[in-house]
Amino acid sequence: MKYPKQVLTTAFLSLVLLTVSGCASGPKQEGTGEYVDDTIVSTRVRAQLLNEPGLSSNEINVETFKGTVQLSGFVKQQQDMTRAIAIARTTPGVKSVKNDMRLK
Repeated sequence: MKYPKQVLTTAFLSLVLLTVSGCASGPKQEGTGEYVDDTIVSTRVRAQLLNEPGLSSNEINVETFKGTVQLSGFVKQQQDMTRAIAIARTTPGVKSVKNDMRLK
């Protein structure tokens, strides 16, 4: 069965558009590029927290969504919480920081 060239072109373009729109981001969903960027930001924040002496960074969880970093977990004192937030805010790629850390 032979199809006209125009029908095949239309079908191909439709498939491409469906594929690309599936990778697009929405308000509650990240695109592939944004996910990779957020992974890099989370890694940078974790590295900065690990390099901070006296901070129990292994008890601080870091998650990033569209540049917004959420810190959660437990810290021993308010000063540790304040330092972790300051470190996250100054890390390249961070747009904002949400604090969900708790004192032990």
